Amino acid sequence: MTQPEEQPHVVVRDRRRVDPETGQVRQPPADENPEAAPADAPTEPATGSAEAAAEGGGKHAAPEPQEEQSASVDPSAELKAQLDERTADLQRLTAEYANYRKRVERDRELVITTAKAQVAGELLGVLDDVERAGAHGDLTGAFKAVADKLVSALHGTGLEPFGHEGEEFDPSVHEAVQHSTSPDVSGPTVTAVLRRGYRFGERVLRPALVAVTDHEPAAEQPADEAVEKPVEEQQQD
Repeated sequence: MTQPEEQPHVVVRDRRRVDPETGQVRQPPADENPEAAPADAPTEPATGSAEAAAEGGGKHAAPEPQEEQSASVDPSAELKAQLDERTADLQRLTAEYANYRKRVERDRELVITTAKAQVAGELLGVLDDVERAGAHGDLTGAFKAVADKLVSALHGTGLEPFGHEGEEFDPSVHEAVQHSTSPDVSGPTVTAVLRRGYRFGERVLRPALVAVTDHEPAAEQPADEAVEKPVEEQQQD
C-alpha cells in the first residue's frame, strides 16, 4: 500500500496595507522590509520632512510663490505711478484745450476782420465821391454832417487812407500813372494823388493812383560862359 504524497505547505500572506477589520494602516513586517523602521518607532507625517527642508533653506530652498512676491510690492509706489500718469494726462488735455481756445479765438477774429474789410471795400466808391465833393466845395450843410459821420465810422472800424503828396513812392501801395523828373526831389516822390488808397489793418484794400517825380541832376553851366562873363564885367567897369 502506497503512502499518500505529502502536499507542499502553502503560506498565504495578507499584504493589504489597510486592515479590513480595523480599517487602520498596517506596518510592513520587518522581514519583508529590512530597511524599514521598527514597529515601535514613531512615524512622522510627510509634511514634516517638507517643513524641515523648508526650514533648512540654504541655497536649495524652494522659491516663494508668485502671489507672495507680487504681494511684497509696495502699494504706495504703485499708487504714485498711477497718480503721475493721471497728472500727465490732465496736463496734456489742459494744453490741448488751451491751444484749441486760442485757435478758435484767432479764427473768430479773422472772420470778423474779413467781414469788416469787405464792407469797407464796398464803400470806397462813396468815400471817393465825398472827397471829390469836398474838393469842389459842394460838401456843405446836412450833407457834410452825414459824410463826416460816415468817414468817422469807417475809420473807427480800422479803415485807414494813404497816399499824400510829398511822401516817398512805395510800389507795394502806390500805383504810378504819371512820371516826371525834377532836381527839387532827392528820390522817387509822390507829387500828385489822383485817387486815395485805403488799407484795413495790414491788408491793402486798394492802392493809391499817384504821379511820381524822380530826381534829375541840375544842368551844368558851360565853361566858356563862365570865363567870358568876368571879361564883359571888366569892360563895363
